[in-house]
Amino acid sequence: MQFGRVKRRSFITLLGGAAAWPVAARAQQPAMPVVGFLNSASPDVFPDRLRAFHQGLKDTGFVEGENVAIAYRWAENQFDRLPELAAELVRQQVKVIAVNLVAALPAKAATASIPIVFVTNEDPVRAGLVASLARPGGNLTGINVISGELTAKRLELLRELVPSVARVAVLVDPAGRTTETTLRDVEPAARGMGVQINVLNASTSREIDAAFATFVDRRPDALFVAAELFFTSRRVQLATSAARHGIPMTCATREITEVGGLMSYGSNLVDAYRQVGVYVGRILRGTGPSELPVIQSSKFELVINAQTARILGLEVPPMLLARSDDVIE
Repeated sequence: MQFGRVKRRSFITLLGGAAAWPVAARAQQPAMPVVGFLNSASPDVFPDRLRAFHQGLKDTGFVEGENVAIAYRWAENQFDRLPELAAELVRQQVKVIAVNLVAALPAKAATASIPIVFVTNEDPVRAGLVASLARPGGNLTGINVISGELTAKRLELLRELVPSVARVAVLVDPAGRTTETTLRDVEPAARGMGVQINVLNASTSREIDAAFATFVDRRPDALFVAAELFFTSRRVQLATSAARHGIPMTCATREITEVGGLMSYGSNLVDAYRQVGVYVGRILRGTGPSELPVIQSSKFELVINAQTARILGLEVPPMLLARSDDVIE
């Protein structure tokens, strides 16, 4: 009888231990890796680029919420916040950090061990991000998109769409990273075409309004917007102001054309962010950043807003339509 009670007690203990097995098993499962996403802009500015980043992760077998978590940090265009936001991700011990150009150097300063994948329209070697494109070295690699170097080509396409253009206002951000390159390339290109340019500076929303106010007394035939993140973040303001003044506007990113700009020509940044996602996924799989050469994106896109062209009374040449990658109706 005593033996029976011992067996019964042992059996109950065994059942209790069995009930705890799933809990123990769950506790032993590896934690979901966390990716840091550090960006100098706002989350609502580039939704297409963020979706492309997720697609790149998916292409390498990672889906947010299923087998990878993403810690987002947005500076909301307050660049002085980037060092602390980068430090937060380091303290969180994320596995990889994905950054845009402005956030790349603060992220590099915050950690020499956590892999960092960047997208930049500057020479990453000259910017001090990597030792070389083929052998990045250190903990950084990423995607290098060509932007400023396409300035002359964008002016040429503008002339093709608006043959009568003689005076072009060039809008630059004096604090921007591509301003020097833009002015270096646009001035000789304009001279070669017999086009007069007038450079306007704007680093704030109010200064954009002030630039457009000058059109009342000195109206240009077209507006050339430099390839700056700030201008893309103010795309609705730019498109609305250009429409109000009836000014054909060319820019570097399709986001401005999608909301009413006339045309854009530049690197396909949506695809660049997909490639960033792919590199992040490969690093999560075990590839070191020094083993991944910096990709020089050679995928460009010409986008024309046909509706804006009609409003401006412009007829898009058939040859230009045929060469475009996307026509917005």
